[in-house]
Amino acid sequence: MTGIVFRTVALAVLMIAAGLGAPQAQEQQNTQHNQQRHQPGKFDFYVLALSWSPSFCKDTEERGRENEQCRGRPYSFVVHGLWPQYERGFPRDCQVPAPRLNRNTMTGMLDLMPAPRLIFHEWDQHGTCSGLQAQAYFDLVRKARETVKIPDSYIAPQATLMVTPDEVEDAFVKSNPGLSRGAVSVTCGSTRLSEVRICLSKDLKFRDCAEIDRRACRRDKLVMPPVRGGV
Repeated sequence: MTGIVFRTVALAVLMIAAGLGAPQAQEQQNTQHNQQRHQPGKFDFYVLALSWSPSFCKDTEERGRENEQCRGRPYSFVVHGLWPQYERGFPRDCQVPAPRLNRNTMTGMLDLMPAPRLIFHEWDQHGTCSGLQAQAYFDLVRKARETVKIPDSYIAPQATLMVTPDEVEDAFVKSNPGLSRGAVSVTCGSTRLSEVRICLSKDLKFRDCAEIDRRACRRDKLVMPPVRGGV
């Protein structure tokens, strides 16, 4: 016990000598921890987030806003992002300021991510954590999207669908050999389906992800508005 007391006092003396009180020392430790966690390329897996564009556009309209995604062709599932993840939590903004995104790289992604602002945002916040150069990162986004097959009933529905989260997960699992229920998660906003999130290893193989699965929508029924032009 005497030894423990001695070490505690000695540590306090060292902190005082360094000009650090307990709060400052803890803050410094947290800063170092965050710096270690938010290093480009240092993560465990990816989440491919597929946004149901009709829900996004309905939400945008109800808020009295406009978005270029909602003025273009009738989109169904679009890529929200490819997000590096830890088993618990995720890195973000790993390079501040982020390396400038080439405009040609941005325009080359508009077929999958139909809003320039979204593409710039995803690069700054998530792409910089991948450890890849911008073009390589967006090439990987495209490859990840090609890995996932959208169930036929969700490609371009012309009428409003009422679904359960389980039904949507099951449809994706059936359409994608090797995908398990533990690797896919449905999210919702209000009563509408927002996104389907699919977990992928760094080499884009389906893999389970307990934390993402726990964040899934728990509503009994969800609305999937039709693609633009439907009823």
